[in-house]
Amino acid sequence: MSKSIAARRYAEALFQLGDEKNTLEQINEELQVVQEVFHKNEQVYTFLKHPRVNHEQKKQFVDDVFQGLQADVINTIKLLVEKHRIEITPAIVDHFNQMVNDAKGIADATVYSVRKLSDSEQQVLSAKFASRIGKAGINIHNIVDPSLLGGLKIRIGNTIFDGSVSGKLSRIERNIVSVNK
Repeated sequence: MSKSIAARRYAEALFQLGDEKNTLEQINEELQVVQEVFHKNEQVYTFLKHPRVNHEQKKQFVDDVFQGLQADVINTIKLLVEKHRIEITPAIVDHFNQMVNDAKGIADATVYSVRKLSDSEQQVLSAKFASRIGKAGINIHNIVDPSLLGGLKIRIGNTIFDGSVSGKLSRIERNIVSVNK
């Protein structure tokens, strides 16, 4: 079974648990903390994957490191350790986050701009594009890209809205080339 499929299944199981217990938001926040711990501390992965450390020590380590988190989150991490699948944790977090956003009607968008957008600009963009794509809201991740020259390029899922100056120039160039053929 591929890692992506396995990660999706773990995320779905955790989503169902959270949905039954009305704890989806809390689990989502705690999974973000788990992902941050794994991202910032490669030694955690190394320890949890090490073949010479027995499962009981690893489970105790998980209890110690992640104390205060929900039992469902901790038990999922322990299960991943036991099944030798701890490396799919980031993919599980991503799938779970996507499922929560889908349930709330929220889409993720990457906005490329020449300069960092202010919070108010991001809110206006979110409101405009949310109604345009039929979602309740949009989470915006802003990336500064000076090559755009001006304007914005927005990627929501597989759809790209290109309102950048460089995009417009590129379209004009294609039109001129196709007319001159």
